[in-house]
Amino acid sequence: MSVFETILSSDLLLFLAVDLIIALALLSAMRFFTGAVDNIDTIDELATRDNFAFGISLAGAIFGLGIVLSGAISGEKAATLPLEILGMSLYGFAGLVLIKLGRWIHDRVSLNQLDKNTEIAQRNVAVAIVDACASIATAIIIRSTLVWAEGLEFITFIAICSGFLISQTIMLLMTRYREHRYSRGNLGTTMQQAFKDNNIAVALRHGGYLIGVAISVTIASNYIYYDTANLMTSLGSWMLFSLVMLTTFTILAIIAKKIILNGVNINKEVDLQNNVGVAAMDMAINLSIAFILMALLI
Repeated sequence: MSVFETILSSDLLLFLAVDLIIALALLSAMRFFTGAVDNIDTIDELATRDNFAFGISLAGAIFGLGIVLSGAISGEKAATLPLEILGMSLYGFAGLVLIKLGRWIHDRVSLNQLDKNTEIAQRNVAVAIVDACASIATAIIIRSTLVWAEGLEFITFIAICSGFLISQTIMLLMTRYREHRYSRGNLGTTMQQAFKDNNIAVALRHGGYLIGVAISVTIASNYIYYDTANLMTSLGSWMLFSLVMLTTFTILAIIAKKIILNGVNINKEVDLQNNVGVAAMDMAINLSIAFILMALLI
């Protein structure tokens, strides 16, 4: 009997179908959940006003949820179909809520000098790009915690929420570091002001760094043992390892840009001239270094 015939003759196909249906339902729910929480008519924004900035922001949230759901689906199947439905639904809903909560924290804490919803309503693409990248970065780290902390126990969800808080702390630290570097090179202005001015190049560069950091941080899930009896120790080790990966990624990315973009003044091209091409190169280098680092250490 072939592998394909084995799948068809077993309950695995039913489990896969259930997981797919739940995943599609949750992806659809993200749009309506976003509209309800933010008091926005998503149909009006997307189809009537043709607000592409809102579309970019929502696309990031939906893609982020897809990343989280891929973590919920992966791994061993539950012993029974009802347990599989319960586990997939709980993990998926937790992912949806945490992504939305992460966006709220990012808006209120990391980007505390601008009103994201107002900017996106005014078709500010730069703010939308940063918002989408923040959702994706948050989702990447949430996915790694889902894979790391398996099970349906209460302690598992504590671990997932703690991993989420760690991710938000790291993203906040990284954003403040980027703001400091931006302000130092552009006296009299701030990175958040550049977002408000719809500087797409600055947004792309920052977004690439966000996602690159998130990918690097997930390496911790392969080195830190998930121990429910010593959860605080495990989470502390995760945080410490993540900071090491953040520093390593940043140093390697800087070196790579010095070599690949030799002769190009990245700060001048991106910050002052809104050069989207150079920003795209910067983003590509960040993501490449993150994936290479992950491949080397996993």
